[in-house]
Amino acid sequence: MATDPVVAAAVADAHRREWAFVLAATARVTRDLDLAEECVQDAYAKALTVWGERGIPQRPGAWLTTTARNRALDGLRRDATLRRSLPQLLDPAAGPADGPAPEPSPAEEYPDDRLRLIFTCCHPALAEETKVALTLRLLCGLTTAEVASAFLVSEPAMAARITRAKKKIATARIPYRVPPADELPERIDAVLTVVHLLFTTGHTAPAGDDLVRRDLVERALDLARMLRTLLPGDSGVAGLLALILLTDARREARSADDGRLLLLDEQDRTRWDGAAIEEGLALVREALRPRPPGRFALMAAIAAVHAGAPSWQETDWREVVALYDLLVRIWPSPVVALNRAVAVGFADGPAAGLAALDALATEPQLAGYGYLAAARADLLRRLHRTEEAWLAYQEALLLTENTVERDFLTGRLRQLGPREDG
Repeated sequence: MATDPVVAAAVADAHRREWAFVLAATARVTRDLDLAEECVQDAYAKALTVWGERGIPQRPGAWLTTTARNRALDGLRRDATLRRSLPQLLDPAAGPADGPAPEPSPAEEYPDDRLRLIFTCCHPALAEETKVALTLRLLCGLTTAEVASAFLVSEPAMAARITRAKKKIATARIPYRVPPADELPERIDAVLTVVHLLFTTGHTAPAGDDLVRRDLVERALDLARMLRTLLPGDSGVAGLLALILLTDARREARSADDGRLLLLDEQDRTRWDGAAIEEGLALVREALRPRPPGRFALMAAIAAVHAGAPSWQETDWREVVALYDLLVRIWPSPVVALNRAVAVGFADGPAAGLAALDALATEPQLAGYGYLAAARADLLRRLHRTEEAWLAYQEALLLTENTVERDFLTGRLRQLGPREDG
């Protein structure tokens, strides 16, 4: 029997919005990532049938969590031997390993299971890129392909990385908890990276018909605020929260009424969220106090320059380039270098920007990165090198899977007119 499309849409929406809550709560019971994932997937599959028969529940997340946890508990009760043979997320304070973990007490300091799952996935025993990838996959419910896109690697390579990470968690017997205060400094940077990548994936979706995945953006903002509560004096946390607020403040102005992508120079700044900008600017000032400033503080400062400019023409591009110079020094990332080259193109002209961009042509991490081709196409367009711009836009189209961005690139191609060879 075919699934009711209304039910299918409700389950899909619940997957986008509730996956993290459901998986994290189930992992607390199972202390086993693979088993928790299996139970949660079963719960979503069951929802397709049960919701069609009984109606969509008022609280889909609660229904899915209860169903997944019950499925996990039934399995644990049926076969305690199986429980001992599977990888465990063992917390020494959680009790014996042959039963489910106890429920958190109301007085527990950090009762949010998502935060526990983030710190579990960001344990020092794991490599940095593995921490981020595993958390995006498990906590955020991203597909392996989406995580691979965020890391600019192939899907098979990412699948293998995630599998190895789960095995590492099993063999290292990593606890499912928020670490004590003396362990937080070494763990927090990886957590901030996870939240930042979650936000960037939602800010401009790697694929699909929507420019923004609001569920991921809001999840990242929620987690950043959670971390702010956890570490109120941490400048990195303040910088990340500021960056998210200042960047997301432009959300409503990024698209025209017809869905067309609007770049910064086209956006109606009266539609920017003034309250978010005010909060973000205050956090930037706090984040920049330590010397030298951290990478999230510098990224937030760049966002603050844009947020504080009354108009596109009044943007202080030289300040933006100077901030990118500092950022490249402390965090030498090819993507940061690409963004710096774009800023140089506005500060010193498109020829200077193109020279900075072409210096990155041999970077392996940017080989399949659509924004490199798109940035190069724009600089060539501004230099009236139409034939080269046409080819660069075509390359960008081949590397872009988001429909809104593809429509934008296609529009730019139309503006260039037909090629000379027809």
